[in-house]
Amino acid sequence: MPDQPAPPPPSEPIIEPITEFHVGEEFGTAKRNLPPLGIVLICLAAVAVIVGIFAFKGRPKPQGAGSIDFVVAAEVPGQNMILAAITMTLRNTTDKPLWIHTLRAHLTTADGKTFDDAAASAVDLDRYYQGFPALKESSEPPLSPETKLLAGAQQKGTIIVSFKVTKEVFDQRKSLTVAIQPYDQVLPVVLK
Repeated sequence: MPDQPAPPPPSEPIIEPITEFHVGEEFGTAKRNLPPLGIVLICLAAVAVIVGIFAFKGRPKPQGAGSIDFVVAAEVPGQNMILAAITMTLRNTTDKPLWIHTLRAHLTTADGKTFDDAAASAVDLDRYYQGFPALKESSEPPLSPETKLLAGAQQKGTIIVSFKVTKEVFDQRKSLTVAIQPYDQVLPVVLK
């Protein structure tokens, strides 16, 4: 079989250089993609300080201040309740108008019971004064919802509320507060 050509001599296989490849090393981990932990913590602390400053500056504050100047109570005969005329002074301490939305009185008796009532309508105060003349003592014009106080203004006024207690219990009260809720504010103005 001399007619068949001889097979070519075997050539040496081509060997590529060996590279190190670690199957356990992943390139999508935090070690490869994030900055060092120290820089991340410093940035988080700086953001927390900035958010804290904005939260402190932007916290809701009462829009006014004032005081309860005079309180007088009259017992309603046969009903085991009193009517109380509360004369107060309200000051707008901000640079924008204060619009009164609601007026509520809160009574805490000496034994810790609490009572709550909304102020009577301002148009009814004259009728209460006729029926209970003691309520007119040291009274001012009525303070009612929808009253507007301009920036820096002060207004004196009287509200009448009722509580289901006797006059003796009312006179021995632990506290009496008036909460005035403005229209555009979260916090009420609380007078003590």
